Amino acid sequence: MYFWKHFKTITHHKIMVMKGCFSVGLYWQGLLHDLSKYMPSEFLVGAKYYQGTQSPNNAERKDKGYSSAWLHHKGRNKHHYEYWMDYSAHSGQGIIPAKMPKRYVIEMFIDRVAASKNYNGKNYTDDMALKYYLSGDAGRYMHKDTRRMLEFLLRKLARDGEEQTMAYIRQHYCKRRNTF
Repeated sequence: MYFWKHFKTITHHKIMVMKGCFSVGLYWQGLLHDLSKYMPSEFLVGAKYYQGTQSPNNAERKDKGYSSAWLHHKGRNKHHYEYWMDYSAHSGQGIIPAKMPKRYVIEMFIDRVAASKNYNGKNYTDDMALKYYLSGDAGRYMHKDTRRMLEFLLRKLARDGEEQTMAYIRQHYCKRRNTF
């Protein structure tokens, strides 16, 4: 078990997200970000499957066929698009994605940037979060407006860099409190 290494990794990530959230005015979200990772149901799994180069949830998934830590985490953290899945009000449509409030899309963006920085260290570049996103199929499961906003921010980051992207977020999304 890698208790200390896992603790340092999740705490470093949390601090990076907190700084990002604070920089755009999302103070409460920055403070509360990923607190569930310190709960035993997530922390102990993370310490057991810790690798340091990727989420321990991936290793648990390979071992068990699912990740109990992830199932716990996504149900408690609104910055994950999976939190926003619900049954449709219309018969026959099954489970559909709900549109995420902008404040949580911004936190999701900041979370992805921080994860890229955390796992890539000195090799981090501003296009990594976009490349990682494009290598998967997450967008397929998001509400179209959520996907559009996240992809716009990830592309802006890759093209213009973090400083300009965060300034854009502050100016266009966080300028007035009622824009959320």
